[in-house]
Amino acid sequence: MRQMFTALLCLGMAAGRAGAQPAAHPVFLDELTSPEVRDLQRAGTTTILIATAGQEQKGPHMVTGEHKFVMQYNAERIARALGNAIVAPVITYVPEGSWDAPLKGHMAKAGSITLPEDRFVELLVHAGKSLRAGGFTTVILIGDSGGNQSGMKAAADALNVAWKDIGGRALFIGDYYTKSTADIRTYLGGLGYSMEAIGSHAGMVDTSELLFVNPALVRRERLAPSGGSPESGVSGDPTKASAELGKQLVQIKIDNALAQIRSSLSARGGN
Repeated sequence: MRQMFTALLCLGMAAGRAGAQPAAHPVFLDELTSPEVRDLQRAGTTTILIATAGQEQKGPHMVTGEHKFVMQYNAERIARALGNAIVAPVITYVPEGSWDAPLKGHMAKAGSITLPEDRFVELLVHAGKSLRAGGFTTVILIGDSGGNQSGMKAAADALNVAWKDIGGRALFIGDYYTKSTADIRTYLGGLGYSMEAIGSHAGMVDTSELLFVNPALVRRERLAPSGGSPESGVSGDPTKASAELGKQLVQIKIDNALAQIRSSLSARGGN
């Protein structure tokens, strides 16, 4: 009986190993070795996402890196859905206003960091040229913050001019942010939420997304409508946020990004 049990156990373990799926390789560039990157490129992975976020105040209830954590989550899923892409380290130094006194906007709150627009564009262009020199022929620029959009488009335009005669392309995927912002407001409005409750910064949307992606980074005891005071830096009512809503909202961003990426690649004769 013991021998039969042992034989069945071994057979079950072998069957489990045979049916197991191979582990997916990392899609973040900084989690790969140089030879691993080379091998992926030789196998057809020549697309890379340059994702941008922001280092900015998010009221009393959310960490200042909210954009980064949401962008990391979404970028990974976009890359895996494309099947031939990886993700460069997320860029968090982006335009957030001016450091000149008197400080205004996000810069008036502790923890925010800004980069002038021209330096932001320059950073993206140099990153793109570095990645193109390193074997990536398609660079996708995508950002989770409104202040990043014009700079990413300018960088993509500059890269396409620079690469005109040597091959390579840069795609600015604005639908991830602009179209998704409109779609999310329509979606939440359809659920009965007012535009005042939805807000525009650190309110329902941002808080829901972070509650879904990394709830430990939300200080639930500090949740309050409009952040609790006119000086909170919050627009909207984060008390109405939920991880369930966040799951739907990040999916809207992912779906819009994938649709525009695939359409742009098809229009340019790529895949």
